[in-house]
Amino acid sequence: MPDRTRNLSEFQDPLENYEPPTYDDPLEQALAEETVSVIQSIPFAKVTPATPIGEAVEMLANLHGSCLLVEDEGRLVGVFTDRDVLDKVALGYDDAKTRTVSSVMTHDPVYVYDTDSLAAALTVMAVSGFRYVPVVDHDGKILGIVSPQRVTGFLRRVFDAN
Repeated sequence: MPDRTRNLSEFQDPLENYEPPTYDDPLEQALAEETVSVIQSIPFAKVTPATPIGEAVEMLANLHGSCLLVEDEGRLVGVFTDRDVLDKVALGYDDAKTRTVSSVMTHDPVYVYDTDSLAAALTVMAVSGFRYVPVVDHDGKILGIVSPQRVTGFLRRVFDAN
């Protein structure tokens, strides 16, 4: 059997000489160090996969919103947006309004954790091309939604404070 003991005097902590980054710009610092949890990610609206499309479209219209999070048994399973309505429903609305949201929603959507950095949230938006990104905890429970307007509002507050 090999000897699994180590000589602890040989161990060097890689963080021993770590110098945290310094920032000249408060916005850059906020993007790097603040987490998604600091953004106002509520209110948000949610539906179930079984919600009829007509009901979901009515919700979007009444809320003056662009996105509904789709939740099943407490977990995020999809996103239904105004883009889904325009691309998949509008021309055949009379036939589609009784179908369920699950037939046209974005399944297994891209999301961010509330503990991710603001930069990560913006990266997800830019790379995936989604304007609305759900925020979940590490158990998959929906906590809110991040939008360009909400990120801009937070960054404006940071800028105004400095």
